[in-house]
Amino acid sequence: MSDPFKPSERLDARPLYQQVETVLIDRIASGAWPPGHSLPAEPELAAELGVSQGTVRKALAELERRNLIERRQGRGTTVLRHTGDTARFHFFRLRDLSGTAVVSHIKVLSCEPGEADESEAAALRLPQGTPIFRLRRLRTVDGVPRIFERCTLVEARLPGFHLPEGELTTELYVHLQRAHGVTIEHAEEDLSAQLAGPEEAAVLGLAEGKPLLMVQRLAYDIARRVVEHRVSLIDTEHYRYAVRLD
Repeated sequence: MSDPFKPSERLDARPLYQQVETVLIDRIASGAWPPGHSLPAEPELAAELGVSQGTVRKALAELERRNLIERRQGRGTTVLRHTGDTARFHFFRLRDLSGTAVVSHIKVLSCEPGEADESEAAALRLPQGTPIFRLRRLRTVDGVPRIFERCTLVEARLPGFHLPEGELTTELYVHLQRAHGVTIEHAEEDLSAQLAGPEEAAVLGLAEGKPLLMVQRLAYDIARRVVEHRVSLIDTEHYRYAVRLD
């Protein structure tokens, strides 16, 4: 357990509950409080950190709003686990033309270590040569190839990362949390159009030059560190990409 939090010793102009929130996030991000871990009761946390229960309660409310913890009446507060359903709800946006969410199946095409080239480094906002993993995946819907994905993951966040070729039975972000203790909290996405090149045309079974939706994603962990850059090339002839703005 980390040392008691003493606000008087911190040169921090933020509201006290935000400082407490940072301390609690550090414990989750460091693995001291892994997914499924039961947090101490509010009075215990307040006494340890030297703040009021109201301050702790407000900090916990922020963590709950960010989907980092789960609070249940009579069962206490636990660090939230990613499940396939929650990961798809938050991070998978493909819908059919009626607006219904679709279920995709994932196949790993390759997973290799390397060093970030100029374009990868720029996308990850990290120095060129940063150790990375390159992951290529295919998503099918009803057995038909629909999405080709190129993922670049930061090795420093995921030591020992590897996915064998073949069917992936869990969402990537579920795997990262379970196997590496890394929780993806939020992502930034940029949407544009791109014509299918030779590689994606072959993988998706399309003619070269067919228009595809390109979604570039930058995913961050709960400490707001970049973990992944992903380029998804999507055949949207029978589907659409839905974004919810809260």
